[in-house]
Amino acid sequence: MSTPATTAAAETRQAPPQGSAWKNLAGLFPYLRRYRGKIALGMLTLALMGVLGSLVPLSTGIITDTLAGSAQPFAHTAARGAATAVSGGWLDRMVPFYAPHSRRTLAFYCLALIAFVALKGFFSFCTRMILIGVSRDIEFDLRNDLLGRLLLLEPEFYVRNRTGELMSRATNDLNAVRMVLGPGIMYSATTLVTMMLAIVIMLKLSASLTLWVLLPVPAVALAVRHFGKVIHDLYEKIQASLAVLSARVQENLSGVRVIRAYAQEEAEIRGFDAPNREYVARNVQLIRTWSMFMPSLQALIGTTFLIVLWKGGSLVIRQQISIGAFVSFFTFLGLLVWPMIALGWVTNIFQRGAASMGRLNFILTAEPQINDRAATLPAGTVPAGEIEFRDLTFAYPTTFQAAAQRPALSGNGANGGAGAHENGAVLHDINLRIAAGSTVAIVGPTGSGKTTLAALIARLWEAPVDSVLLDGKPLRAWPLETLRRAIGYVPQDTYLFSETIGENIAFGIATADPERVRRAAQIASLDGDIQGFPEKYETMVGERGITLSGGQKQRAAIARAVIRDPRILILDDSLSSVDTQTEERILSGLRGVFRGRTTLLISHRCSTVRNADQIVVLRDGRIVERGTHDELLARGGYYADLHQKQLLEEELERA
Repeated sequence: MSTPATTAAAETRQAPPQGSAWKNLAGLFPYLRRYRGKIALGMLTLALMGVLGSLVPLSTGIITDTLAGSAQPFAHTAARGAATAVSGGWLDRMVPFYAPHSRRTLAFYCLALIAFVALKGFFSFCTRMILIGVSRDIEFDLRNDLLGRLLLLEPEFYVRNRTGELMSRATNDLNAVRMVLGPGIMYSATTLVTMMLAIVIMLKLSASLTLWVLLPVPAVALAVRHFGKVIHDLYEKIQASLAVLSARVQENLSGVRVIRAYAQEEAEIRGFDAPNREYVARNVQLIRTWSMFMPSLQALIGTTFLIVLWKGGSLVIRQQISIGAFVSFFTFLGLLVWPMIALGWVTNIFQRGAASMGRLNFILTAEPQINDRAATLPAGTVPAGEIEFRDLTFAYPTTFQAAAQRPALSGNGANGGAGAHENGAVLHDINLRIAAGSTVAIVGPTGSGKTTLAALIARLWEAPVDSVLLDGKPLRAWPLETLRRAIGYVPQDTYLFSETIGENIAFGIATADPERVRRAAQIASLDGDIQGFPEKYETMVGERGITLSGGQKQRAAIARAVIRDPRILILDDSLSSVDTQTEERILSGLRGVFRGRTTLLISHRCSTVRNADQIVVLRDGRIVERGTHDELLARGGYYADLHQKQLLEEELERA
């Protein structure tokens, strides 16, 4: 792929290191606060689910003691030889209607056991519906905020970050964050509630046996801490590798026709192989770590069961706890198995989510450099259209940064020749006034800064303070929305959306009746072509307008600008893909549009600009000539040479 693209990817990968896991996840707190009512309700149902879950082992123990004929539930033999209730307080008061070998007691607690299980299932359903639903709501909010932020950021951000990598953050990383908000929070709270209730009751049943059970807990905590950090670091690398893969695929799919035209399919497949293998290798490393973590956790859990069987069996034999208490204890331990396993799973979810949230924070916290902070004019102010450049010298902000690693970006398009001039400046000492309602043409060789001049008017790039004025006021004084709504901009790189041709023309206006759309298409000399389409204005144009020719796409873009009825119309080499006859028809239709509005024509063709009120010639970022068509021909400079060459080319074509 291209050097600039490769360098941009490298810059993304060289972004500042992410913060700690909790610091990354702190960015989710504002989203959680929006749904605190639902979250509180979900936590309530979760707590009720935990309480009911704790009643199940107790019911099982009572049923066991009833069948065993214990005088009291959970009784043990005291030092004086008498059977004593284990709790002597609140636990035995929770056991009503108890009698040994009683069918009534057995039936009551069997029905209670069924009711507890059913209610636990109901509250489990409610918990999942509420908390997982909240995670989906926050995912929706996050996705909207991501798109909103991406639409606010200026072109410089997209020079440094490839589209595929940004798409990876908005899909894979966002899904990992949602897992934290849904299953992560839910299972963490379930684990906490279940363990707290179970340990409290287990201490009542047998304090000594509970202490034996808790012996492996420090080892579990250490394992979780160690493996959690390793998983977090590995997942950060995996997500970065996946972003590189996504960017590579996106570029290959977007440029598939170029790849085929140059027979580079095999080369691109080989180029894809290395990052693909790196992605697989990092995943294998994560799987290896995970495969060590889970068996270690299960081994510790198995050790706990052995301890309960060994020590608990001894206590039952010595009649220090009842068989029912032992069964309840063992059931509680089984109840704790999933929370202990979930502890490892949740650790994985949180570490993955924290790494992904750090990558999303990179976008969510990015501040647009072009903003309305300096705006002083009220929104909705309609400009007359007078444009002035005062001592404008401009260099792209990407020119000087990382210059040692990155060559200058291409002059055709975003950077308009950045790096081709002294000190990296694209434009030098530009002084130009464009009267409201006049038509000014800009001509010059490739890379002379024509596109940059047009982009500065729309504040797609930020010009130095007070160097570009609109109606005598600095451009920064105008609210961005007001400024851009007043401009109809047709860039040289035409972009059409995967919609109908009619919807592409009407893009940017709230409502457009079919007649208005057709009128704009007629002005752009496109209506005749559309009438030949099978579905006319309802014809889908495909991704980036792939079903249209280059000239048809340019004319659709012109129609899209015209239908806005802007005060300022900028046509950046927008007739380069049409023949001279079509060009003449388009210009004839546009003459009525030019009247009464400020128009900036950028072109390589003298035939396009000859009727302009003023023609400005740019070379190496400087104005070298200006005047009308006849004045520049009489001067015999660059413009006259260009005109002469184009006349000769037309003669040769006719011959």
